[in-house]
Amino acid sequence: MIKEHLAIFTDTGERIGEASREDVHKVGYLHETFHCWFITRANNRNYIYLQIRSEDKKDFPNLLDITAAGHLLSTETVVDGVREVEEELGISVAFEELVSLGTIRNSLQIGSFIDNELCHVYLYPKYINLNEFNIQKEELSGIVKAEFNEISDLWMGKIQNIIVAGFKYNKLGEKEFIEMKVGMNDFVQHERQYFDTIIKKMKQQLNI
Repeated sequence: MIKEHLAIFTDTGERIGEASREDVHKVGYLHETFHCWFITRANNRNYIYLQIRSEDKKDFPNLLDITAAGHLLSTETVVDGVREVEEELGISVAFEELVSLGTIRNSLQIGSFIDNELCHVYLYPKYINLNEFNIQKEELSGIVKAEFNEISDLWMGKIQNIIVAGFKYNKLGEKEFIEMKVGMNDFVQHERQYFDTIIKKMKQQLNI
């Protein structure tokens, strides 16, 4: 298997070289990622789409996360990040359709896994029906959506649980429509500052 190599940076954002993805998370090098949040509007309400990570993923299996996200390789620019959207979701998106929410630092550590990210965050504010998603099953097991105000209150600590609805593939590979109650423990644990920042920026873009 060919190892993926990522560009690595100093804390001030200066590129200093590259390292294998394995070493990046072993040492804790700062590296670039691409985050794309899908927001859709229906019945006069805004909804955020969330991916359900595959149960076979080494990191954070079965947890809810950013609609589409991934590492930028050392040879890639942020424009190349849109490949993650089509690979994971089966939806073709032009970079020009995305709304930049800026670059946000995000860190987490679980055991020996250290993830220090320089996240290029984008919003895709377009109506998408659940049936349009053709997910990459090696990476995702499903897609759900949450009402924007509710997920905002959850991430800000104002409420403990929300209801999300969408679909998930079962162990037989069959697509099932689901509705479930979730709390913060059901999400990949990005930093609180990350959640606070994207909610604020999303509200600015949605004028709410």
